[in-house]
Amino acid sequence: MRDGVFETILIFEDRPVELDAHLERIAASVRAVYGEEAPDTRELVLANARGGWLGRMRLTVEPLPRGGLDASVLVAPFDPNNVFPTGEFASELKTLVVDRGYGEHKWADRAMLSRAEAEAGPGAAPLLVRADGTVLEGSRANVFVVRGRTVSTPPLDGEILPGVARSGLLEVAAEYGIEVVEEQFDLDVLLAADEVFLTNSLRGVEPVRAIDGKQIPSEGPITTALAEGLRQRWFGPWT
Repeated sequence: MRDGVFETILIFEDRPVELDAHLERIAASVRAVYGEEAPDTRELVLANARGGWLGRMRLTVEPLPRGGLDASVLVAPFDPNNVFPTGEFASELKTLVVDRGYGEHKWADRAMLSRAEAEAGPGAAPLLVRADGTVLEGSRANVFVVRGRTVSTPPLDGEILPGVARSGLLEVAAEYGIEVVEEQFDLDVLLAADEVFLTNSLRGVEPVRAIDGKQIPSEGPITTALAEGLRQRWFGPWT
């Protein structure tokens, strides 16, 4: 069993963004993996969120050698250019064929993902795809494709992470009257899409500008609208 599960939380003006959702997800993972209730980490997170304008926090829950669970946090600065990135900061993806997705838990052991990112090479992020071409997710993000006015994203079938930003984006889309279909699709659909974007709990909505070197229309009207909606959900209308 891999040692521990974790959450990555964006800190904005001393406030952990989507804190309740992150705590609920790590608690669900702890119950599923260890059959125990997670330690109460809310005060630990809030205490360590103070003192900076923008940062990233890693909250880890892991088993102790003699039984029980321990919680710890690490906090680091985060580049503002990587929050709701646009232009040159948009993502380039490189497909990586896998047998199955990495699952519904964020394991503290990230060796598998580190290898995937090394294979993708500098400046690119891995896009996990099955041998039959079915798109799963990015190495650290959920994937959305826009065709006309319809947005699609792979379903939560146990193979992909139930992203906190993904969940928030679905709520924003519903508020905006934008249809989102949870369905499987293949790489050809992405390559022919009107827009492609990722969601991530640090980056928010991240436009995709290229897949395997093929340019993708980025920052289109749907991506832009949903990014603004999620930005307001996270930070308020004044940002």
